[in-house]
Amino acid sequence: MFLFALPLLAATPPARFTEHTIATDLRGGYQVVVADLNRDGKPDLIALASGLTELVWYENPTWQRHVIASGLSHMINCTTIDVPGDTIPQIVLATEFANQAKDSLGVVSVLRHNGNPRDPWTVTEIDRLTTSHRLRTADIDGSGKRVVLNQPLTGAKAEAPDYRDQTPLVFYRPGEWKRQLISNENSGVVHGIYVVDWDGNGRDAILTASFVGIHLFQFGKDGRWSRTEIAKGDPAAWPKSGSSDIAVGRLGKARFLAAIEPWHGNQVSVYRQQQGRWERQVIDSALVDGHTIVTADLNHDGLDEIIAGFRGRGRSVYLYYAEDAAGERWSRQILDDGGMAAAACAVADLNGDGAPDITCIGSGSSNLKWYENVGQGRQDGR
Repeated sequence: MFLFALPLLAATPPARFTEHTIATDLRGGYQVVVADLNRDGKPDLIALASGLTELVWYENPTWQRHVIASGLSHMINCTTIDVPGDTIPQIVLATEFANQAKDSLGVVSVLRHNGNPRDPWTVTEIDRLTTSHRLRTADIDGSGKRVVLNQPLTGAKAEAPDYRDQTPLVFYRPGEWKRQLISNENSGVVHGIYVVDWDGNGRDAILTASFVGIHLFQFGKDGRWSRTEIAKGDPAAWPKSGSSDIAVGRLGKARFLAAIEPWHGNQVSVYRQQQGRWERQVIDSALVDGHTIVTADLNHDGLDEIIAGFRGRGRSVYLYYAEDAAGERWSRQILDDGGMAAAACAVADLNGDGAPDITCIGSGSSNLKWYENVGQGRQDGR
């Protein structure tokens, strides 16, 4: 079922893309991270595959494969963070993951290069937190010093199918690597996390997507964290309630939220603020095991598009673009038709031509692709 306000092909697509395959052997591909690991000014790609024991990166522009570390088990997420005095970032990695808390060690490690990023890195464990699942960095206090966020999937006592327990959100300061609690107010599965300067004050806030909806966490000048409900997400009964993945986009000066709902769900939802409330609009309900959502202005028109991928039957990546500046009507463009069981996507200018490209990693398809942005599309397909 499609829930678009206009026919799907009613408008000119925002951009055309040429598909390039980088790898086809990434069993259980789960996350792709854009980072310049050799500091040559070109964005490289870290490919994390839960079914492999090696964390690898691909060097731009030849996409030569390098092993960062081996002997790893059940990898689930990583992030990079810059280190003062070093041009090459460190990597923070979560391993030993399982959906069931009782089976998940949730090992968190710091990976450091040994002079040449193409050679194996040193792995140092810093924490164990059950179901460690999403790692991101944020400048929470506006100091320019980023911390590493760790959002577990569930609480330690959660069990399928309801996963009822309070789910913590924590952070680490680099160098100290001591776990600090942000909040345990969310409950059930917390699948999505998004870092954004919400108030435009130079301090990053954190959006979470969970069984209880979309919430905003902010670190105040008094050193305390606040939690604000933005929306309840899918109104279905628990455990089909709430939200799964979240991103923030802009339509001109107006902000909107894009979400996959519910957990691993079928819906792409857009939230726009109207009279102080975030109103929910489902623009598509045809995804199967939706798992990644990203926003980006792909054609530099001031209106962000939505990139959403799903891993189930039909495994595809779709683009959604606003038919009007208010975001009341949306249309869909197919980016990958059946060839990408997208677990994660990211946006970056990979070839330096000024146009934002898209890269995705597939779980069941075991692949890594980048989709080269070759310019604005036309209704006649040329």
